[in-house]
This record gives sequence, structure tokens and C-alpha cells, in this order.
Amino acid sequence: MAKAKHKQKSFLPFIKWFWILFGAGVLSAILIFLLASWGLFGPMPEYEHLENPETNLATEIISSDGKTLGKFYLNDNRTPVAFSDLPSNLVDALVATEDARYFKHAGIDARGTIRAFAYLGRKGGASTISQQLARQLFIGAREKEEKSKALIQKVMEWVLAIRLERQYTKEEIIAMYLNIYDFLNNADGIRSASRIYFGKEPIDLRTEESAVLVGMLKNSSYYNPIRRPELVKGRRNVVLAQMAKYEYITQEEKDSLQNLEMDINFSPESHREGLATYFRMHAQRWLNRWVRDNPKPDGEKYNIYLDGLKVFTTIDSRMQKNAEEAVEMHMKNLQAEFFHQNTPKRNPTAPFVDLTRGAIDTIMRSAMRRSVRWRSMSREGINEDSIRKSFHVATEMTVFDWNSDSFEKDTIMTPLDSIRYYKTFLRTAMMSMEPQTGHVKAWVGGVDYKHFQYDNVYQGARQAGSTFKPFVYAAAIDQLRYSPCDSLPDNQYCIEPLKHGNMEAWCPKNSDGKYSGKNLTLKNALANSVNTVTAQLIDKVGPASVVNIANSMGLDRDIPVVPSIALGTHDFNVYDMVGAYGTFANQGVYVKPVMITRIEDKNGTVLYEYVPETKDVLSKDVAYAMVNLMEGVTQGGSGTRLRHTFAKEQSVYKDIITGYPYELTNPIAGKTGTTQNQSDGWFMGMVPNLVTGVWVGGEDRAAHFQSLLYGQGASMALPIWALYMKKNYENEELGVSIEAFEEPEEMTINVDCTKILKELKEEIDTEDDLDEDIGF
Repeated sequence: MAKAKHKQKSFLPFIKWFWILFGAGVLSAILIFLLASWGLFGPMPEYEHLENPETNLATEIISSDGKTLGKFYLNDNRTPVAFSDLPSNLVDALVATEDARYFKHAGIDARGTIRAFAYLGRKGGASTISQQLARQLFIGAREKEEKSKALIQKVMEWVLAIRLERQYTKEEIIAMYLNIYDFLNNADGIRSASRIYFGKEPIDLRTEESAVLVGMLKNSSYYNPIRRPELVKGRRNVVLAQMAKYEYITQEEKDSLQNLEMDINFSPESHREGLATYFRMHAQRWLNRWVRDNPKPDGEKYNIYLDGLKVFTTIDSRMQKNAEEAVEMHMKNLQAEFFHQNTPKRNPTAPFVDLTRGAIDTIMRSAMRRSVRWRSMSREGINEDSIRKSFHVATEMTVFDWNSDSFEKDTIMTPLDSIRYYKTFLRTAMMSMEPQTGHVKAWVGGVDYKHFQYDNVYQGARQAGSTFKPFVYAAAIDQLRYSPCDSLPDNQYCIEPLKHGNMEAWCPKNSDGKYSGKNLTLKNALANSVNTVTAQLIDKVGPASVVNIANSMGLDRDIPVVPSIALGTHDFNVYDMVGAYGTFANQGVYVKPVMITRIEDKNGTVLYEYVPETKDVLSKDVAYAMVNLMEGVTQGGSGTRLRHTFAKEQSVYKDIITGYPYELTNPIAGKTGTTQNQSDGWFMGMVPNLVTGVWVGGEDRAAHFQSLLYGQGASMALPIWALYMKKNYENEELGVSIEAFEEPEEMTINVDCTKILKELKEEIDTEDDLDEDIGF
């Protein structure tokens, strides 16, 4: 008995010390948590910071049809989405894989933590989604090489996870976690990742696609779909297995999905790639001016790379895609013919035409001095002689190539040869606008922004050629009340010296150097770009009247007041020309082109709203008479190929000569334009609710087609317009007009030339004589 009591007494100290140590442990743990929350182990965020985590948000450029055209960002391409915009399969995959008891704990998974300690992490970790968010949002990656720091950081994660759970709902925490994670390849956050890897919004993700992205959460650098697709596929299947284990999907669904190949649609979001690149760069310059002139209430400037602005634009992503595809289709074929005609054997001075060796050297030297290489080396203090020598040293480079699937090829050439190489490529510009609102629907500034960064829509200006003639005709109809049915003779016509400021007589010739001697109606003369008739008209109204009308219609460049402007000798850009032509389609009212309609901050507060700029320039009847005149271009003039049909078996070169089988039958008004030596080809085309301008030419005016057959606007520019419009008409949702232009109720100008025909039939014996005499 005494022996039993002795044993019992000897055991009591152990029990006592167990509870003392246990209590000390608990108190120590509480103390550690308190010290961490007080910031003694490192800086902790202020409580209010949890309500507004500091993350860099990209500015988003949004199309008129609600699509993201692109983003402006420095390091973080992040645009947050709400939980309601996440598909249920993505949330299910996340919970099943990362935190199966997520909706049952308060930030720390006790069962998982005990398991992790018991098995030293061999059967999985214990980090909850809330802890992972804490680590991602406020602390950063764990420093594995120092276990003491790792332990301290783990404690800080626990503290922050509990705070997050108290401050936010479970759904908000999931959204925050997916929005903050870096999925690599500029895919910051779930929205960027969904768009970059699958080309779609998160809400549209399929289950197997969500599984890929959730699988990347383990380590996006290791599980990279672009570099390690097989590893990513294996990880995806693990996620799908977890979803089946927790009954988010059935075993049959799991097996079926695991057998699918990964359908990665890699769509990188960079400043030089994607849709509407030229437009986005123009918008960037516009925004930089806007933020300079419109500071925040506290005087600080908005940052378009960090502040998460939403920029709403007029661009329609569908029409933009149609425009870019039309440019690619035609320019690839046109460039092939340009290369064919400008081989060294056919043209020793290729790509330039009719230039001396000295003139070519001057062009090349000028291009060298304007190059990025020259500017960079000059800033480094390298002398000019050394810089010039560097242009003759062969180096590896990636250059543009129409024949490659990626439009790029790796090669070795000298920087000087690369300058010459790029000068062989034809450039283009295209802009499409709704004339009633001024909303720009499509903007293509070149063939490939990555390699040709000069925006020919806005930055470039070239001679307008015959596309300027409608402004001369508009002045004549407006001031002299001419009708499209009135006629003038096609004879040599000279404007006397000093009559309008010119120093010598101006006697323009027609493009073929001939004069028909016929009386031509204004409609026929404009349709066939008869220079002699245009000269007579500007002589009658005076160059100043033409300049005034052009200025009022948005062509506000310094146009010289001389008769020769009638033939389009002055330089204009596509942006201004489209705006001006919009006046004709909009019943005489000029509406300044607009691209950005609204800007919001990240909270949805409106910072900017566009106010239309309009001006009454022409009366409705004059504007309609001009439309009627330009309809003649596509009915019986240089634009009639829009109406033609052709055999499908024709070669690509014949297609360039004769046009594609466009078969457009709806009312179209337009004007082609070709400048001297075929340096510039234009086409301005209009339907009632869409005005589109296209320019094609070389970087240098000396790089051009030798013959008018290929070098005219009808061959270089018109096909792009036609292909673009055909694509638009294939999508009825776009609502592009097929109806006739609206005729004013009180039309005071006669546009029905059949009445004149009837009157003249009494005086002319046969209809053939009539056609010969008045030029129909």
C-alpha cells in the first residue's frame, strides 16, 4: 500500500510540469502572435490597408463593343475582376486543390496544420487560401534558406490570414487571391491569364482550362504552359483528380477531361502585339497629354501605367479585326508583286526608281542618322565615325517577313542593309469612321507595329492626289450652283500667270497626256479624274474658296492658295481626310473624329467625357450632290472594279491588276487618288453610315511602282477598302449600311441627268451622238 502511494506521489510532478509546459507553450504562441501583430518581427500593414491593398493596376483600353483592346502597364498587367465574374468551375478547382476545407475554417486550417507538423510536410502543406493571399499580397515569397525567417513569416501569414477572414467574405478573398497571382508571361491576375493563355474572359473558361490555371498556382515558373506543356498537362490532371475526389465533377467527367489535349491559345498582351496596336499607341500619346492637363484633386498626376484607369473608345473590335485582316490580305500580295518588279536585275536602283547613286546615298545617310542605333550610340558619347562603321558590321537580327507564319525571320545582315531592306516594304494607313457621330471604328497605321512603328494614319501625311478634287467640286456646286449634270469641255486649259498668285501659266495635263475634246458632265469628269475640268472649276471659284471649304471640313493644314492644289499636290493624313469626307456623308455637317469617349478611375468615377465638335459647312443639297457625283466613281469610273466579278482560278498577279471578286451591289460613293510617279495610292469610300480612307505607298516617295497599272489608287488602296467592307457585310450585327444615301426633301440641285438626256434627244439625232457629245 505504501509502495502504491509512493508511485502515485512520484508521478504528480510530471503531470504538474506537463501542464506548466503546455500552458507556457500556449502563452508563448499567443505572445508570438501578439508580437507579430504588433510588427516586432517585421513591418505589418496597417489595418485600413487591408480594405484597399496597394497593387499596381494596368490601364485598360476598351472597345465600343466591350472588348479589351489592350492595356498600359509597367510591370504588372493586372485588371481585377469580381467574384461574380469567375466561373464556378474555377472556384471549385481552386478549393479542391488548394484548400478543401476553405469554407469551414477562419483562416487557419487546424487539421491541416497538425498534419503538416506531424508528417513534416510530406503529406502536403497547411497553407490556406487566405494564408496564400497574405503571403502574395503583403509579404512575398518565403525565404526557404533561413528556417527561422520562414517560421516567423509563417506566423505573420497566420495573423494576416485571420485579419483577412474578419475583414472580407470568403468570396472576396478568393477573388483577391486570383487577381493578385502572377501567372507569368505578363499574365498578372486571373483576367490577364485567361486572356493570354486561352484568349477569353475568365467567365468563359471551361473546366479543363480552369484546371490549367489553378495548377499553375503551385509554381507558375515551373508549370509554364508555353515552355513545359507536358508538365502543365500532368498538373492539370492532378487538379481534375482533386475535383473528382471532392465530388465537384464525376469520375466519368474526370476521365474524359484528363484525356483532352491542352488547347492553349497563347495571345500575349504586349504594347507591340495584339489588336489595334497603332491605335493603342495613339491613345497612349493622347492620354499622356490628358494626364498632364487634368491632375487629381490633390494635384498629383494620374499614372496611366499604375492607376487602373478604364479608357472607353469608339473602336469596334470586330471591325478593327476586319480592317487588319483586309490590310494583311492585300498588302502581302501587293508586296509580292513589288518585289517581283524590283529585283536588282529589273531595277538596278531597287527599291528606288529613277534615282542616281548619289541621291540614294543621301537617303541612306539620312535614315542612318534617324535610326535608334544612331541615337543610342550618340547618347553614349561614341563619335560619328565609329557609329558609321558600326552600320557596316554584320549582326544577328530578327526582321519582318511576309512569308513567315509569324511575319518574322532570324537573319544576319549589317544595320545598313537592314535599313535598305525595310525601305523595300510598302506602307499603308486605314481609318474608318461613323460620319454622324465622328466615332472612329477602325484604325490601322501600318502593316506590323512591331517592325514599322510609324503611324501613317495620324503621323504620316502624303499628297492627296485626286482625292482632293471633291473639295474643288464642292466649292463650285456651293458657290456657282453647278449640277453633276452640267458639262465642261475636256480641252487643254491654262490659268494665266499671277491670276491666282502663281508666277507662270499653269496648264495641267490629264493622266494619259491626252484631251478628248468632248463636253464632259461633272459626274463623268470626277469619275475619271479629268484634270482639265478640275482646273476650270478652281479657276472659276478661285483657290481661296477651295481652301476655305477644305479648312472648314477639318483639313486645317497650311494649304497654299494656288491653283495646283486642285490636283492634290498638298500633303494630308488619312485621319483628316476621313473626317473631311464624313462631311459629305453627314449632309454637310463636319464632325471631328473622336476615339476616346470616356475615362473612369479604378472605382468607376468618371474623369472625362467627350463633347462632340461639329460645324455646319455645306447645305444638305450640296452635300447630297457631292455624294451623287462620287457615286459615279464606282458606277462608271476608276472605282467600278468594286462591282466586278472574276474567275476564282486567276493568279494573284491578275487579282492585283483587276481586283478581287468583290461583287458589291449597294450604293457606294468614293474617290481614288494617285500622285505623280505612282508614289501614293488612295481610296476614299463611303456608305451612309461609314466613311473609310486608305493610303498605300513607300516610306520614301522614290520607292514606287513604275507603271500606273499597279501604282494607281484603284490597284494599291481600293482592294483594302473592298475586302474590309465585304467582311463587315458578312456580320449583320455591325449594321453597316446597304441602303442608298438619304436625299434631302427640298433638293434644289438637279442630280437626275436623265432629264437632260431627254431634252437633248430632240437636238441630237442618235443616242450614240448624245453619249459622245456630253460624255456619259
